[in-house]
Amino acid sequence: MKMAEEVILLDALPSSFGMRVRIALAEKGIQYEYKEENLVDKSPLLLQMNPVHKMIPVLIHNGKPICESLIILQYIDEVWNHKSPLLPSDPYQRSQARFWADFVDKKIYDCSKRILMTTGEVQEAGKKEMIECLKLLEGELGDKLFFGGETLRFMDVALVPFYSWFYSYETCGNFSLRAECPKLMAWVQRCMEKESVSKSLTDPHKVYDYVLQLKKRFGVD
Repeated sequence: MKMAEEVILLDALPSSFGMRVRIALAEKGIQYEYKEENLVDKSPLLLQMNPVHKMIPVLIHNGKPICESLIILQYIDEVWNHKSPLLPSDPYQRSQARFWADFVDKKIYDCSKRILMTTGEVQEAGKKEMIECLKLLEGELGDKLFFGGETLRFMDVALVPFYSWFYSYETCGNFSLRAECPKLMAWVQRCMEKESVSKSLTDPHKVYDYVLQLKKRFGVD
């Protein structure tokens, strides 16, 4: 990295979307300044850098903001393309990696909200759909070590941060992902053997504490 480069990450520790960016930066060996955001009282910098969504993560590279985690991952991959490519060079494979990462954002996140922030039938439906989605992802993983093949790639980076939330899903939803999706959990363990992942993911119990605070704030028993 050239000395003139300034990289700042606006983030919040429990955010699975922020964890993606942390993993990608670690994989590429990029030095950056981490700024923790209070999502209840957002900083003027965050509101200035992401006036549209007012959400983290935001990567600020030489004063220019890049928003939305999957877009940030692609940006990191294009700018620092000398090391550990995240997206495959083949256009078809690249489209598939993007497709499945998009699937994670549309499906897993939606199911997780229902598991964590609702009760009764709505929660049960969320849990059922979550398990179905994760089984679909197990099918996509197949017999590969990682979604990217032999090494950690774009789709792995997109999905593995949700592991920090698995304990909360299981505790709130009263089910076991190890029992339901053993293949996926074995994949998680392979990812966790990489320092870029293990050092970037937030402790599941800290995430659960955060979930309990959210439930309290929104009056969910």
